[in-house]
This record gives sequence, C-alpha cells and structure tokens, in this order.
Amino acid sequence: MINFDLNWYDSLLKSYLTPSANVFIIAWSIIYITIVASFILFISDGIKKEKKVPIFIFLAQIILNMLWSPIFFIAHSVIFAFIIVVLLIITLMFNIILFWKHSKISAILLIPYLIWIIFAGYLNFIILKLN
Repeated sequence: MINFDLNWYDSLLKSYLTPSANVFIIAWSIIYITIVASFILFISDGIKKEKKVPIFIFLAQIILNMLWSPIFFIAHSVIFAFIIVVLLIITLMFNIILFWKHSKISAILLIPYLIWIIFAGYLNFIILKLN
C-alpha cells in the first residue's frame, strides 16, 4: 500500500546542501520552462525522420523525470528513486548529444536541467546512504 505520510521526507537525514522547498520550486519552474523551450526549438522546423530517435530519448527522460517523484515521495523507495535518477542522468546526456546535432540552442537549454538532476542524484544518494 502507498503511504501518503507527508512527514516522511522531513524525518530523513539529508545532506547539508539540501535546499529549502522554495529553492526547489524556483529551480524546477525555470528548468521546466527551459525543457519546453528546448523541445519547441528542436521541433520548430518539423518532425523529420532523423529527429525521431532524439524525440524518443527526450520523451524517455521526461517519463523518468515524472516517475522519480512518486517513487521517492509516495512509495518511499529511496533506492529505486536513485536508480531512476541515474538512468535519467544517462538518458538526459544522450538527449543533449542528440539534440546538439540538430539544434545547439536546444541542447544548451537542457544543460541546467542536467546539472540540477546531477545535484538531485547527489541528494538522493546522501539520503540513501544516511538512512
């Protein structure tokens, strides 16, 4: 059964680098804007055959992104969430490389997202290690 205990996260031992909830809200708001802008720029000249794999990889990393929160915050599976974030980092790196071949700006717009996900991976790892 899924536990919706909102105090669970607060009870975890965390890295001293863990930002406040406000920082997460601001960072994710900016990141989601850059993700959408990146994708719009990437497909702005149409969805061509050679763009299908990059689009598939983009959608794969979006799905991984969407899976992380419920796995971590609802299912409380810190280890599975960490596996997801590692897969997300790898997929996002491929995404940036594939976008670069078609639109350098689209690729560059994903770099802050990659940096944030690497940081999130660190935070997830510390929680896994300390708890």
